[in-house]
Amino acid sequence: MNVTEDIRYIGVNDHEIDLFEGMYDVPNGMAYNSYVILDEKIAVLDTVDKHFGTQWLENLKAALGERTPDYLIVQHMEPDHSANIQAFVEAYPEVSIVGNAKTFQMLEQFFPDMALPAERRVTVTNGQTLSLGRHELKFIFAPMVHWPEVMMTYDTTDKVFFSADAFGKFGALDVEEDWACEARRYYFGIVGKYGTQVQAVLKQAAGLDIRYICPLHGPVLSEDLGYYLDLCKTWSSYGVESEGVMIAYTSVYGNTKAAVELLADILKEKGCPKVVVCDLAREDMAEAVEDGFRYGKLVLATTTYNGDMFPFMKTFIESLTERNYQNRTIGLIENGTWAATAARAMKGMFEKSKNITWLDTTVTIRSAMRADTREALARMADELMQ
Repeated sequence: MNVTEDIRYIGVNDHEIDLFEGMYDVPNGMAYNSYVILDEKIAVLDTVDKHFGTQWLENLKAALGERTPDYLIVQHMEPDHSANIQAFVEAYPEVSIVGNAKTFQMLEQFFPDMALPAERRVTVTNGQTLSLGRHELKFIFAPMVHWPEVMMTYDTTDKVFFSADAFGKFGALDVEEDWACEARRYYFGIVGKYGTQVQAVLKQAAGLDIRYICPLHGPVLSEDLGYYLDLCKTWSSYGVESEGVMIAYTSVYGNTKAAVELLADILKEKGCPKVVVCDLAREDMAEAVEDGFRYGKLVLATTTYNGDMFPFMKTFIESLTERNYQNRTIGLIENGTWAATAARAMKGMFEKSKNITWLDTTVTIRSAMRADTREALARMADELMQ
């Protein structure tokens, strides 16, 4: 695939993987992207996962023809992108590696037996440029998006922004699917904690004339780039993407579930633009986290369990708060037959979260719904609709 006349895509699709990073379900596989810039000097940007080294080297050779690369630019040392560096160096022993100081520190950790002379290590700094001839590359450091050594590369000639893991998504490139859903799940799962750092990179990107975004996962983006940039600005600033209410719950014998379903019905009757109901015991947790950040209002409903809350709810809240969950309105529903303490426990888990608005109404179910429970749910719905 040609990105531009001089820039070729040489990445691979992985349909063998079931869990990305050992935890994210990827039913449509994963893409590991790599690119090559053909100029007076040739630069390759990143490698791919270790299982696809042979295929990747074949893709590279097909793009090179009879030529050999001059540089391997290492934007990110995570193994799904760096695993084939040693194989690449062995195949092209005269190549120089381009990275920053942290890149080379990690390179020695991942490849302790790889011999790379000092003269073939090109250590760059933030804002430094590298000329390939017609193409001038500018390096933009992006620490903690989402590793400390990450850097991005801007081709000032073809206006191509090689964005490392930013603007990526789950899914192989030979599968058609909506970009935003899997990009959102990818962003909040992997990068969500680092909103401040992402905002810093977006500010740098705002000053660039970008015609193509080439991430390390997901498709090359070349149309309506403002749409993708605006979404990432919303996500990284922890803003509300869609108006609506997410109700996340756990239920043992169905009584808490019944209360949640009633609340959802009341909200729909009142004209709530979107009501998303999530059974935390059954839905993919990454999907639940994605919706937790997408909507501006969240209701948490759970049974009291061992004087605390049901384990799936605790996992969900931890997944939100460790990603800097903020700027949201939250309501609480608890169920307890003899000592309802779940609401207090849930609220306590958000004590370090910023800009959380709590609904005045907390609904307490004593085993099963009664008339007063229904009245409390109606009051909660009124507050959520304000």
